[in-house]
Amino acid sequence: MDPELTDDRVTAKRDLTDDFDPKAPETFTSAHELYAEMRKRCPVAHSTGFDGGFWALFRYEDVDRVLRDSGTFTTSVQNTVPKFAFTGRRPPLHLDPPEHTSYRRVINRFFTPTKMRALGPRVRELVVEQLSPLIDAGSGDISVDYAQKFPAMVFAEFFNLPRELAALIKEISASYVAAIVAVDDATVKRLSGRLYEIAQAVIDERRSSPMAPEDDLTTALIHATHDGEPLPADMVLGCVRQLLVTGMVAPSVFIGNMFVHLSEDRELATALRADPARIPAAVEEFLRLYGPYRGMARTAREDVVFGGRLIKAGEPIALVYTSANRDERIFPDGEKFVFDRPNLNEHISFGAGVHSCPGAPLARMMMVMTLEEALARTSDFEVSGPITMAKWAEWGTNSVPMRFVPAAATGGEVP
Repeated sequence: MDPELTDDRVTAKRDLTDDFDPKAPETFTSAHELYAEMRKRCPVAHSTGFDGGFWALFRYEDVDRVLRDSGTFTTSVQNTVPKFAFTGRRPPLHLDPPEHTSYRRVINRFFTPTKMRALGPRVRELVVEQLSPLIDAGSGDISVDYAQKFPAMVFAEFFNLPRELAALIKEISASYVAAIVAVDDATVKRLSGRLYEIAQAVIDERRSSPMAPEDDLTTALIHATHDGEPLPADMVLGCVRQLLVTGMVAPSVFIGNMFVHLSEDRELATALRADPARIPAAVEEFLRLYGPYRGMARTAREDVVFGGRLIKAGEPIALVYTSANRDERIFPDGEKFVFDRPNLNEHISFGAGVHSCPGAPLARMMMVMTLEEALARTSDFEVSGPITMAKWAEWGTNSVPMRFVPAAATGGEVP
């Protein structure tokens, strides 16, 4: 047991203050300005912003401690703030080890380097297909017209789904997230039920028209076993339901962040156009700077102490990745873009520990190819209108109007 618990639990403060408002309107910079202040002034905070209140951890070491201690901090009670999982358990996120491991083992097989290399050419085709019309037109909203459409198309390829079905899933998911933000529980339950229906239809299709388990994740889950027995049908359904939605949200709010940054940092944009080999490293630093999650949560199984404050067993704890990734104690000059940080691989935009995001390789590929094609096909771009931000529990852009100068317009070659 952590010595802080045995030594300080009795004397720890137990004051359920209201230290910040997760629903406050935001600009592109305001949340990070607040979080820098919170890391100094109130790194272990309490908010009454959602029903029942919740704790929030803003420093890297505290967030990392929770992520890596699944014995003390469970994901099975509440894994997001606000809570919205009302309609069933969805592996692997809603399960703790060892129960989650059978599902995670199957999922991991579909994000190997070999699988990603095979998928890569099709992902690039989709990038070009969706990005070129904006660039050719000279203007468009990189979030609305690209980032909110492109991920659904990639997931159609990844899950072997018709593009129309993937677009429907994306549309329902967007309304689902909006209902979560509004704490509209009735709508959350209704839309989640619709997503379960779609997941069940996908499973039924795979049972009636089987695919090779090595080629299709849904089929692989249907055929997977644990201790010689098939995985429970309701849990396979929950897992497919989870996977169909989760990977669409983060890219939708993240992609615009990179374009806003590069619009303001022309020197960096010029450097990346001159040396595209540095784009993957730039994407990694963008992930640290602009990670989209700030409401992933855990629940303590027992009373715990952080920074002299007592959190009781059963109380939800939001892990603010968005703040932790800029913690200057871990990342010097954490508010700035810095190439080739020696410890960049320590960022936690994809989580850490047993529940780190299995889809991270695909997400990285999508981000890298998006920037490669955008920079190669333009000589310049800039934000041309008001930026609209996503709301807690995500952080990122919902709308970024932009002007594009196609590379061909200045005599450059378009690959």
